[in-house]
Amino acid sequence: MEYYSWILSFHIMSFMSWMAMLFYLPRLFVYHVEHAHKSEFVEVVKIQEYKIYKYIGLPAFWATLISGTAMLIVNPVLLETGTWLHAKIVAVALLTAYSFSLEYFRVKLEKDECEYSGKFFRAYNEVPTLLSLLIVGYVVVKTFSLLFTSISIGVFAFIIYMIMQQKEKVG
Repeated sequence: MEYYSWILSFHIMSFMSWMAMLFYLPRLFVYHVEHAHKSEFVEVVKIQEYKIYKYIGLPAFWATLISGTAMLIVNPVLLETGTWLHAKIVAVALLTAYSFSLEYFRVKLEKDECEYSGKFFRAYNEVPTLLSLLIVGYVVVKTFSLLFTSISIGVFAFIIYMIMQQKEKVG
């Protein structure tokens, strides 16, 4: 237990770094697809997309996963603290799938094979916000609340709906 707080601190910092990539990379995708006609601009964005995923996001993901696992090994009692940790783990699994989906889109964009619009990526960019809200909520309150989870999902579904209803910007 002596090292638990240090591992927790590292875990929080790793999570913050991973989230930075999860928030920013889809914004780069928006710029990429909305300015596809500007080849020099797109080439710079492709470099940024690659570097933020490979040099920031992926290492931060692994650091988050390894430090989270270390916390459970050092303090296995956490697994018996109730459903909040299990809900957090489910949300982290979804966030992991989302993270790897960004690499899929990045490669498609790099090859100029992506068919998705800026509007799609704006809406898709809401996913990590929702999942991080759930994760932080479960951890801070130390409980799983179906009401909190349902309201959060509902609010974000409405936000995504509103984004998808917006008219495409021209030029």
